[in-house]
Amino acid sequence: MSDDVALFESHRSALRSLAYRMLGDLAQAEDVVQEAWLRWQGRTVAVDAPRAFLVQTVTRLCLNELDSARARREESRGDRLPEPVDLDLVGGDAVEALDQISMAFLVLLQRLTPAERAVLLLHEVFEMSHSEIGGLLEKSEAACRQLLGRARAHLASERRGLQTSREEHRRLLLAFVKASRSGEMDQMLALLAEDATLVIDTGPEGKRVGRIRNVGRPVHGATRIAAFLAAVARQTPPFGEAHECVLNGQPAVVVVREGRPVAAILISAADGEIQRVFIQVDPRRLGHLGLPQ
Repeated sequence: MSDDVALFESHRSALRSLAYRMLGDLAQAEDVVQEAWLRWQGRTVAVDAPRAFLVQTVTRLCLNELDSARARREESRGDRLPEPVDLDLVGGDAVEALDQISMAFLVLLQRLTPAERAVLLLHEVFEMSHSEIGGLLEKSEAACRQLLGRARAHLASERRGLQTSREEHRRLLLAFVKASRSGEMDQMLALLAEDATLVIDTGPEGKRVGRIRNVGRPVHGATRIAAFLAAVARQTPPFGEAHECVLNGQPAVVVVREGRPVAAILISAADGEIQRVFIQVDPRRLGHLGLPQ
């Protein structure tokens, strides 16, 4: 293996992690990393700081992707969720802090502008200084500080939902999945925070959830969520087997039908209640879950 290849491969995991967090889609992240490899291989000048060069390249490629018309349409959807992933399956770092890779954190990232997202990740996840980030993004240190301040302000009120213990998270998740699949409204209401939110991502084209047409936007409030899921359960019997697993570093449930994953269910919780329910059923975003054994 040449020195060039070895050096790039030593950074591949971190670059893919950055691109995945920026884009919320592992296949797109892989494409960005591959393009970064081509640019690394085709460089015509000496690079004194390979890590900075590669992080800059991946960050700019992600910003270009997020600025595309297709990406803007995708990100404007209220029901869009990042792709859930099995970190072991994709070679991710299982010891990464949950507030850097969990589904709840990735959903929060989507609320930020691309520039805010980039500055937050480079500063908090990759521990880069404002001067380093400014050099990478061609912005002043002051501008980077402002972007970081706005990003932190957007996320501050939501991050408390990333502090529940793994055992409590798992207990709430499994109880909720059981109650929702059987349509038990009272049990769902006992688990959900009053101001909870449900997001179901069926993809950009949308499709029915049971006999109910695609929600198309988040469902807010415990009563509305419980009523919606109870209606789905009444109209449609469970459409697959529910398997417990770990996605994005946290307990999750994958619904499997005929040997194929058809849904991934994840939550965020705080103060003993479920704050957010994320259900990914877009088949394009169920490719990196791993199949239960």
